[in-house]
Amino acid sequence: MIDINSVNKTFNTGKPNQVNAVSGIDLHIKSEEFLVIVGANGSGKTTLLDMVAGSVFPNSGTINIDGVDVTKLPDHRRSKWIARVFQNPLSGTASDLSILDNFRLASIRTKKKGLSIGINDTFKNQVKEKISTLGMGLENKIEQPMGTLSGGQRQALTLLMSVMDSCKVLLLDEPTAALDPRSADIVMRTAEEIVRDYRLTSILITHNLKDAFTYGNRIILMGEGTIVKDLDAHQKLALKQTDLYDWFG
Repeated sequence: MIDINSVNKTFNTGKPNQVNAVSGIDLHIKSEEFLVIVGANGSGKTTLLDMVAGSVFPNSGTINIDGVDVTKLPDHRRSKWIARVFQNPLSGTASDLSILDNFRLASIRTKKKGLSIGINDTFKNQVKEKISTLGMGLENKIEQPMGTLSGGQRQALTLLMSVMDSCKVLLLDEPTAALDPRSADIVMRTAEEIVRDYRLTSILITHNLKDAFTYGNRIILMGEGTIVKDLDAHQKLALKQTDLYDWFG
C-alpha cells in the first residue's frame, strides 16, 4: 500500500544548523495495516509522516501509495488517498462554521471545484448518526459553531470527518497530545473503529506509550532518522508495556 524506498531528508543543507532528519529509510506498509511510530523528539517521526502526506519532499528516494509514485506530489494532490488528523484540534476544522457545515466541506474534500453537496434531511441524519457514535451528545448540536467546542470534541469530530469522503490512508499525528485523558480515550477508540470499519491503512505517531501499546498491529521505534526497531503484529502482541519504557532507557 505504502512503499518508502531509500528516503532521505536533510534540512538547512550545508549550514551550521544542518539537520539530517531522515536517513535512508526503507519501509513497506501493507494495506489495512495500523502502524504505530514512537521515538524521542528529533528522531524523524514527524518528518517521515510529512513526507508520506506530501507537506515535505525527500531529498532523495521514492514514495509510492497504492502503486502510484507520489514522491513529488504536494499534499493536496494526495488527498484522494490520504486524510490527516493533526496534533492541534484547531487544524482540522473551520471555527466559524457550524458542525454541519464542517461535515459538508469534509464530504467534498476531494471533489472538483464547483461540485456541491446540498445539506438536506438525508445528509443531516447521516451526520447525526455518525456523531452519535461518539457518545458526546453533539448529534443534537449540529448547528452550533465548531469554535465553541472543546479541543477533545473538535478532534473527535475531525476523525469522523476524515471518512466523509473517500480515502485509503489515515495519518494520525499525535492526535491526543493536547487533550485531557477522557477526550484522548474517546479519540483513540474512535480512530481504532474507523481504521477497522473502513479498512484503512493507518500511521499513528504518539509519545503516549500506553496508546502505542494498546493500538495498532505493528510498531516502529525511530532514532536519529532511522528505524531502530520494527515489530510485526505477532511480535507486538508479545510485547509488554514495560518493554516500551525500556526502549527509552
